[in-house]
Amino acid sequence: MKKLIIFFLILLVLGCKKSEDLGTVDDIPGLGGDTWVKGPIDHWIYDYLTKPFNISVKYKWDQFELELNKNLIPPREEKIIPVMEAVKKVWIDTYIAEAGEVFVKTYCPKFFVLCGSASWNTDGTITLGTAEGGRKIVLYVLNDFRTKGMPGYVPSDSANVKQMFHTIEHEFGHILHQNVLYADDFKRITPGFYTANWNNVSDNAARRDGFVTAYAMSAPDEDFVEMISMMLIEGRAGFDKIVHSIPAGTSQNGITQADARAKLRKKEAMVVAYFKDVWGIDFYSLQKRVRGAVDSLIK
Repeated sequence: MKKLIIFFLILLVLGCKKSEDLGTVDDIPGLGGDTWVKGPIDHWIYDYLTKPFNISVKYKWDQFELELNKNLIPPREEKIIPVMEAVKKVWIDTYIAEAGEVFVKTYCPKFFVLCGSASWNTDGTITLGTAEGGRKIVLYVLNDFRTKGMPGYVPSDSANVKQMFHTIEHEFGHILHQNVLYADDFKRITPGFYTANWNNVSDNAARRDGFVTAYAMSAPDEDFVEMISMMLIEGRAGFDKIVHSIPAGTSQNGITQADARAKLRKKEAMVVAYFKDVWGIDFYSLQKRVRGAVDSLIK
């Protein structure tokens, strides 16, 4: 038995030595990191995002930065600068105007990964963006991004533009509340209505129960950041329109029109207070800036 163990160890050592001999490694793609001759895209990213804010943008295809079990496609290179210019204009510049550069440099994610297509889930829903630990944001559906100054733009493209910024504001809202949590009272405005089956509920039905979108029904944290993103992207008039769109009568869950509207107004007030008390930001002023920046891209 002892001889057998020694013989096995000899084979194991020999096997390890043999596997360590990789031979010529000069032609292994990506060894030590991908390299390419930097072009206008790379210089723009460095000048406007990396140098001032330490933000890097990965637009070259790397499946390992995304979900390995999804069918995804790379972003078209002609979309990169227009998308990131719009991100800077609508998101970074507006926060700088209200909260200052130190705030943005401290809390903004430092790594963007770009994907050309949507990420479809098994339940039929679509992931349009993700945030990981306050550091990385993945943006999908870049190939459908067109603003009013781009070839082929039609008014219906505005929905894609708004959706992308909805995603960014949503994910940044998560980063903010993960640093400083919102008041627990927010979770008690619509208790008992949060559900994993939110994808079976329409936005209109969700609003009749006091939620700004159906996805807001998935969890209190999602409810809070959906309020932030919808209020910013739709603007004050747009949010008021959502509240006023709740029809008379009661929902299937017995919530009256007056109660549903009151719940949304209470959530609105708590978001405004959170930005003021925690971050020193006038939310309505930020809202006006963000909506104005969005309008400049689609109107």
